[in-house]
Amino acid sequence: MLPRLFSLSNITATTRLHGYRAFSSKVAPKNYAFAFDIDGVLIKGKRTIPEAKRAIRMLNGDNAHGRHVPFVLLTNGGGVTEQAKAEQISNMLDVEISPDQVILSHSPMQALVEQYKNKNVLVVGGKDRECFHVAKKYGFNHVFIPDDIHHWQASVWPFRHPSRDSISPDAASLDFSKIPFGAVMVFHDSRDWGRDIQIMLDAICAENGVVGTQKGDCKVQEVPVYFSNTDIIWSTEFPVPRLAQGSFKMALENVYHTLTGTNLQSTSYGKPYPTTYAYAERVIERINDGKKPSRIYAVGDNPAADIKGANNYGWTSVLVRTGVFQEPGNSPHFPAHSVCQHVEEAVEWVLQQEEDKEKKA
Repeated sequence: MLPRLFSLSNITATTRLHGYRAFSSKVAPKNYAFAFDIDGVLIKGKRTIPEAKRAIRMLNGDNAHGRHVPFVLLTNGGGVTEQAKAEQISNMLDVEISPDQVILSHSPMQALVEQYKNKNVLVVGGKDRECFHVAKKYGFNHVFIPDDIHHWQASVWPFRHPSRDSISPDAASLDFSKIPFGAVMVFHDSRDWGRDIQIMLDAICAENGVVGTQKGDCKVQEVPVYFSNTDIIWSTEFPVPRLAQGSFKMALENVYHTLTGTNLQSTSYGKPYPTTYAYAERVIERINDGKKPSRIYAVGDNPAADIKGANNYGWTSVLVRTGVFQEPGNSPHFPAHSVCQHVEEAVEWVLQQEEDKEKKA
């Protein structure tokens, strides 16, 4: 069963807001829509991919037919609130992006709030305490991060000193030997693989989830583990891809299996998992004035995540060569319906496909 999807406020935008071009959903509902990956498609690190601005302007009506086409940003990135990501992309693309158009890797994990709202959860990953604040905003009441535990006992990871700047005032006086963790949730990429793997294992292998204890039989896993995405690599400004959360997951699984002789049980979100696409469809339906489009075009740069997920869910996939994938031809393992040099070419291809369909209708 898919998790319950949360209601979304209506998109309201007209001509220009806060100095940006505004996306407007106040047009006739469309029978198709776009879902864009962000890193490697629209931006690379702190740099905007040049064709991205023109591509979004085309969807905003700046095309030969004056079409306004609904779109969302569907990314395996995260570590911030949807509001913060929308503001960042708005600044970079000079387009007003609503938070309701932004689907981060951990956005569908809001469905876990009902189960863990009043339980202690260990939230891993991200910069400083940003993921702590994301989890609290979602509705998790008792959130802790590895920095809190490291500050409690420096010997948890003796290879570096914990930063006092990263400690929560609420956690500063806590004795974690008396706090049972109900779940471990990886919201974003770890900044310290060694320490975070150690602390996650401390919680997973603990008696009743209490760090500093150890079960007699670690083969029985009682503390659930959740990952917001399983990307092995991702694209930045560096000329070759970087290791991502999926690589961290593999490292944790390998160590866990070596120590216990059993496989780590976990639940994953993000692309290519269907839960994320079901969530995205609900978002698209909302911004399309309540109408579910017949066709959704997913534009991405990572065949193993963007293209595999879109194909499996029945969307039309478009692979671009501005990120992870830069090879000639199509992906041999996860071929897309179309391959384009960049996102502007991808949008042009889709608009032409749709115009041709309309003429034949």
